[in-house]
Amino acid sequence: MTLANEAANLPVPNHIAIIMDGNGRWAKKRGLPRTAGHKAGAEAFRRIANYCRTLGVRYLTVYAFSTENWKRSQEEVGGIMRLLRAYLREALRDMEKNHVRFRFFGDLTQLDSKLQKLCLDAQNRSAVFDHEVQVNFCLNYGGRDEIIRAVRAYAADVAAGKYSAEDLTESFFSEFLDSAGVPDPELVIRPSGEQRTSNFLPWQSVYSEYVFMDVLWPDFMPADLDAAIAEYHRRNRRFGGA
Repeated sequence: MTLANEAANLPVPNHIAIIMDGNGRWAKKRGLPRTAGHKAGAEAFRRIANYCRTLGVRYLTVYAFSTENWKRSQEEVGGIMRLLRAYLREALRDMEKNHVRFRFFGDLTQLDSKLQKLCLDAQNRSAVFDHEVQVNFCLNYGGRDEIIRAVRAYAADVAAGKYSAEDLTESFFSEFLDSAGVPDPELVIRPSGEQRTSNFLPWQSVYSEYVFMDVLWPDFMPADLDAAIAEYHRRNRRFGGA
């Protein structure tokens, strides 16, 4: 039984972020190449994105490819990029029907030109939608890299005379991040059994509730999301207060 049926009176978090981890281990357990795990992980993403829309989640942020993932084999990186291209082509084709808004966090300039174009087309064309759910893809993303890029952008504006150093506040600095205009996630989920944040949204998640789950991402089901949301509601969110 899903949360929607079991506890319909519980509000869902406005913004859920997920570290989609465990694709490689899922494949290894089955004697399959790692690329097969990423394909299964892509299906899990579709499943959970659709379920989030059903529940009324407004923002879903997923860690699709980190700045550190370039260290993996060319075959694995190539497989991940092919899956992303296929998904984005599908999303562009069905955009008018689904009305999902897309944003991309990360340094897209490091991607090949065709994938960059697909990302920008999806982001620009979907910007007009009054979205049921906005999906934020963290692609070639690292939290420290994001902060460094934001600092450089702000420093350039100070050097150009647009602002002074004294103008900087937390809320103003947030406008220089990839996530500008997006509310911070209330809930961050990491499947796979690992219990670390792995450079994911360090600025935005300072008051997020983290739920670590012992299930590999390709096996992640709506019932697992229900369990994470239920755990979120058991937490006492004091935001530094007593």
